[in-house]
Amino acid sequence: MSAPARALLLWCPDWPVLAAEIVDGVPATDPVVVLHANRVVACSERARAEGIRRGLRRREAQGRCPQVTVVDHDPGRDARAFEPVVAAVEEVVAGVEVIRPGACATAARGPSRYLGGEEAAAERIVEHVAQSCAVESQVGIADGVFAAGLAAREGRIVPPGGTAAFLATRPVEALGRPALADLLRRLGVRTLGDFAALPAGDVLARFGFDGALAHRLAAGRDDRPLAVRRPPADLTVTAEHDEPIDRVDAAAFAARTLAERLHERLAAYGLACTRLGIEAVTAHGQELHRVWRHDGLLTAAAIADRVRWQLDGWLSGSNGRGGARPARPTAGIIRLRLVPDGVLAQAGLQPGLWGETGAERERAHRALNRVQGILGPEAVVTAVLGGGRSPADQVRLVPWGDERVPARPGPTVPGPAPSVGPASSVGSGLSAVPAPAAGSALAPVGSSDPGRTAVRTGRPAGKSGRAGRVRAVPEPPWPGRIPPPAPAVVLPTPLAAEVHDAAGEPVVVSARLAVSAAPARLTVGTGRPAEITGWVGPWPVDERWWAPVEARRRARFQVCLADGSALLLAVEGGQWLVEAIYD
Repeated sequence: MSAPARALLLWCPDWPVLAAEIVDGVPATDPVVVLHANRVVACSERARAEGIRRGLRRREAQGRCPQVTVVDHDPGRDARAFEPVVAAVEEVVAGVEVIRPGACATAARGPSRYLGGEEAAAERIVEHVAQSCAVESQVGIADGVFAAGLAAREGRIVPPGGTAAFLATRPVEALGRPALADLLRRLGVRTLGDFAALPAGDVLARFGFDGALAHRLAAGRDDRPLAVRRPPADLTVTAEHDEPIDRVDAAAFAARTLAERLHERLAAYGLACTRLGIEAVTAHGQELHRVWRHDGLLTAAAIADRVRWQLDGWLSGSNGRGGARPARPTAGIIRLRLVPDGVLAQAGLQPGLWGETGAERERAHRALNRVQGILGPEAVVTAVLGGGRSPADQVRLVPWGDERVPARPGPTVPGPAPSVGPASSVGSGLSAVPAPAAGSALAPVGSSDPGRTAVRTGRPAGKSGRAGRVRAVPEPPWPGRIPPPAPAVVLPTPLAAEVHDAAGEPVVVSARLAVSAAPARLTVGTGRPAEITGWVGPWPVDERWWAPVEARRRARFQVCLADGSALLLAVEGGQWLVEAIYD
């Protein structure tokens, strides 16, 4: 079997501490510990001088050094702070693999050949990282990544063929497997050399696959090839202008030129743009940014149109005296930048069966996007249906081009809420109260069940009680919602109304959901009374009843009028309201 390839590994000591200094400004020269699960995972040099070690509990670490600064472990922060270091290494060598935040490796053969040897390559990389990122690092070179990582902690270059001897004297804890190291210690195996001397078949039978892999590492047979990362291509295009652009015609010319450059750069990589970021900087330093989304492939003409529309919208903004348009920049544009925020392979979208997909749809996109570029993204919105107990709660207006996500999750089971038999409840999450029968021969509007259910939504933790005999049914996703069909028109502001019975007395709904009399006439605002020919309800909802400030209790009715129209009414606090209109 061939020997593992020579690997060069760069290691930054105490990287979680350095990342906290780079990102959060925590001085790494002070006593600092990084904690995860209440244990120390990294500490600064000053903290080690005070006796703090990895694995200590927080209280013990603070007992050894009361003035120590405690930082929570954040892998995302460590990775973000390490990216400039990896980029600096890639400026010297190609094909870098990130082992973990704070350590990266590359093949040693290439750098050693064109930099004058392994020692010269190590010195060049350490010096370049120190000058570019102001970060101290050490480099180790050995046969295999595992041995190179141990050599980097000593800043050592292991000669070819000497990796097995270099590993033989290391303790078994160097494998980074605490459970396996503890078991080997109890079996009398204390060094990697002792572990490597064991027969491979016996190790596999006793310790399993992970133990067999650790056995190969201990013997210096780390033959896994490096999984190098490919630096991302810079697809951004930028144009600098000596004379500030403050006219729309000059902006259109600049947009066309820059769009062609972006399209050519994307085509060179076999990519196409689906989401475009447009950034501009004015002569006064004002920064403008807007993202355009498209469900197809943006051609050079389409990119130029969107940039021109956006620049037109910025340059022809309001003059500050009011109006719907955003404020116009105080100076002309001196820098224009296009960022392909979303790209895919150019063959990733399939044309339509009879040609390009939706020419009419494309024209509509262009028109609506232009309106948004002039008036802002909130100028064009589309409706998204979701969950909720009232028609107004089920609709969310989303700007054109944004992701169509409902504000509330929709129901998983279609149809009205299941009926529950009469019962009394004390503190339960779902309670049913008997309601009077409907007052006419009218079938319920959009419902085949004339029974009504009072639903108390939600229940705070710790509240419980014993309910009456209620038929066991699964709770629907939105208990108390109005049954289908949905109304055709939902009023943005409910209209005040009055409901009277046949004797002219106001119809009221008691706390126990008893209707005082059958509704006979409806008066909306200052209009003329209309005869009610049929009605069904109430559908009551007691929302957030455990929070008095946010509590809301109301009952809804569906009514048919003599002229054939159907309405959705609600009564809350004794006031009748018209919420929606049915077809």
